[in-house]
Amino acid sequence: MKKGFLFKVLFALVGIMLIGLGIGFNASALLGNDPIAILYDGIRNAAGLGYDSLGLITNLVNLSVLILLFFVGRRYLNIGTVIYMVPLGSFVNIGNKLYAQLLRNPSIIVRLLMGVTGSLLIYIGVGIFIAMNIGLDPFTALVMVINDKLGWEFRKTKICFDIILVIVGVVLGGLLGIITVITALTAGPCIQFFASIIKNKLKDRL
Repeated sequence: MKKGFLFKVLFALVGIMLIGLGIGFNASALLGNDPIAILYDGIRNAAGLGYDSLGLITNLVNLSVLILLFFVGRRYLNIGTVIYMVPLGSFVNIGNKLYAQLLRNPSIIVRLLMGVTGSLLIYIGVGIFIAMNIGLDPFTALVMVINDKLGWEFRKTKICFDIILVIVGVVLGGLLGIITVITALTAGPCIQFFASIIKNKLKDRL
């Protein structure tokens, strides 16, 4: 295995870890989930499962999106897509448990700060994963497929896609809150920003 590819895989795993921890932090802060996680949460709620099942639901939803992409966006599938799916649910559960261990009855200000921290972890994690260019995570790949059809900028497509996810997630019973609004409006531009920075910083290794 080439060292360059191994570096990409290991760094991509760091990104996946940040995404999972961020989702876990947001879910535990109870101030709303990011648009993708609110879909996970809504499906969890509709299935009548507890928060300890959020990691499992995360993996099942991503598997479903992966199957869809096999038919409509196969060119965006790569080894990284599979790598992304395997540990994500476990990192979500770790994020939930870590939040519970570190914070007992936190104030609204602390919860808000943890929600913002969780969102930043997700943005940076997705940015890292995109920059490694070993395959996109299932939802980003789906956004790219839609973006190709519409011919829009990624950030515009991402914002519209996230709004749709929020609507579906809320209908299913996912937790809507201030973090949901913030992430729905900022995820696209922030992910694009972090991915660009990471590519520039690591261009000699990629």
